[in-house]
Amino acid sequence: MIAITLPDGSRREFESPPTVGEVAAAIGAGLAKAALAGKVDGQLVDTSYRIERDAALEIVTDKHPDALEILRHSTAHLLAQAVQRLFPGAQVTIGPVIDSGFYYDFACKRPFTPEDLPTIEAEMQKIVKEAHPVSRSVKSRDDAVAFFKGIGEAYKAEIIEGIPADQDLSLYSQGEFIDLCRGPHVPGTDKLRAFKLMKVAGAYWRGDSNNQMLSRIYGTSWLNDKDLKAHLTQIEEAEKRDHRKIAKQQGLFHLQEEGPGLIFWHPKGWAIWQVVEQYMRQVYRDSGYQEVRCPQILDVTLWQKSGHWDNYKDNMFFTESEKRTYALKPMNCPGHIQVFNQGLHSYRDLPIRYGEFGACHRNEPSGALHGILRVRGFTQDDGHVFCTEGQIEDEVRAFHQQALAVYSHFGFADIQIKIALRPESRLGDDATWDKAEDSLRSALRSAGVEWEELPGEGAFYGPKIEYHLKDAIGRTWQLGTMQVDFMMPGRLGAEYVDEHSQRRHPVMLHRAIVGSMERFIGILIEHHAGQFPAWLAPIQAVVMNITDAQADYVEEIRKTLMNQGFRVAADLRNEKIGYKIREHTLQRVPYLLVVGDRERENGQLSVRMRGGEDLGTMSVADFAARLRQEQAA
Repeated sequence: MIAITLPDGSRREFESPPTVGEVAAAIGAGLAKAALAGKVDGQLVDTSYRIERDAALEIVTDKHPDALEILRHSTAHLLAQAVQRLFPGAQVTIGPVIDSGFYYDFACKRPFTPEDLPTIEAEMQKIVKEAHPVSRSVKSRDDAVAFFKGIGEAYKAEIIEGIPADQDLSLYSQGEFIDLCRGPHVPGTDKLRAFKLMKVAGAYWRGDSNNQMLSRIYGTSWLNDKDLKAHLTQIEEAEKRDHRKIAKQQGLFHLQEEGPGLIFWHPKGWAIWQVVEQYMRQVYRDSGYQEVRCPQILDVTLWQKSGHWDNYKDNMFFTESEKRTYALKPMNCPGHIQVFNQGLHSYRDLPIRYGEFGACHRNEPSGALHGILRVRGFTQDDGHVFCTEGQIEDEVRAFHQQALAVYSHFGFADIQIKIALRPESRLGDDATWDKAEDSLRSALRSAGVEWEELPGEGAFYGPKIEYHLKDAIGRTWQLGTMQVDFMMPGRLGAEYVDEHSQRRHPVMLHRAIVGSMERFIGILIEHHAGQFPAWLAPIQAVVMNITDAQADYVEEIRKTLMNQGFRVAADLRNEKIGYKIREHTLQRVPYLLVVGDRERENGQLSVRMRGGEDLGTMSVADFAARLRQEQAA
């Protein structure tokens, strides 16, 4: 007898080893129809998988957390089958699942174009209606190589040749299509319904620019049409909010080929930057941080001592002078240790907190660059705390509260907390990493916070808390971090004298709230769709005259408000007032101040908001008080 334990704790016994599908059918016809896969003792398998021993089983339906990935993986095969039907001779290479969907790379006579996508998608829908069962078979490595070479799939054969000879390989077939794959897959093509092909691109075979250029098709796949429609709506909204488009419309910044991944800030964009920087500078002060400034380049020997050379040099820029090699700093932490090292500190001095708006450079691949969201030159609101082990929990808890307050101020309410744990390439031993990871868990636990853990995603020198913020259209962005580092202070000779007059290495906490200033501003642009709240807007108000007779009064108002620290512009052009209002509304200026003869005579101004709301007339002092109140909120 085979005993199957279900998630609710109940057991079912079978005289002979059942398949996952047979167990589902024994429970009910509805479940058998809904079954997409199974999870046997924590391992995902096909519904055709035969359970040969007593086991725990979950039936994967569209309600299961693993369902979406299985659907997407299977839809990638559906795409490949449709392509090979329509384009005989097209060879398949790889087709992985990615965020929100999948892609598949093909070697074909000509690259695909966007015009090909509707035809391919129609063929995919046809295959769905044909309801081909999906079946799994196993071949030896050598037999699999021979098989794929025999059907003209040279790329697939090359992949398999790189697999050890003693490994058996699984192949999945549906109709005339067959592909190498670990699986699992849905039981039949009729399970795949809610999908759409999104775009085409080029991709080098195995990511090597020396290899052949392949043709890549991206697609998205969802559990149902409702989720698909919501995703497509989000994409449409994201395109409207694209920070690059809005930046061009509003004149915030630009990028150009001579400086890939580097930003040319325009006056209005730099005004936003200054608002964010000055706000964060006040956060520094309020939290007991002393602001420092460290060099942009440092001798490479320092980066060797810190561990960056062994673990990060591929991401660094280097330069030479007088037979010495220097590195542009990718991080601020080694510089802050040099400041700490000037003079000997007592345990009574700790914690010591340094902050810096530190400009960094990282050698990001050109293909990864994206507007100001992924750049090569950036500035961090970077802070480092030098403390004892006993002070970690208090510092982390204080940082957590501080970070949440900042995110709330900028309009983010939905925040997820994650802990990124030890990566494969790292400094230090497991005992030290155990201590560092447990200190973060303890701090979050004391703050009453729930978190998710991310194995392998920590920095090479320590684990980190990550803050993931959801924006106005439901996208998630990783921003702030708090990292515990037991390694770098010792490697760079940082010491303090403890209560027993012994020299000890401090713990170093690396923290950033907004992270990259450039990236954060890009996120703010998209989150607010360029309609910044008045306290953050590059121009808070525009004063406009109706006729030339009010020009002097307009200039007087502008100067009065500017002298109070507000960002105000004047529009004295010889244009109709309606034209001016429309233009500045499109520029998303929060307040539109109109001045005619009556306003001039009464020492007032007519106040409109960019959304069309008319606030009536008020004095300059009253309007200034309104702006001041918004900035303080």
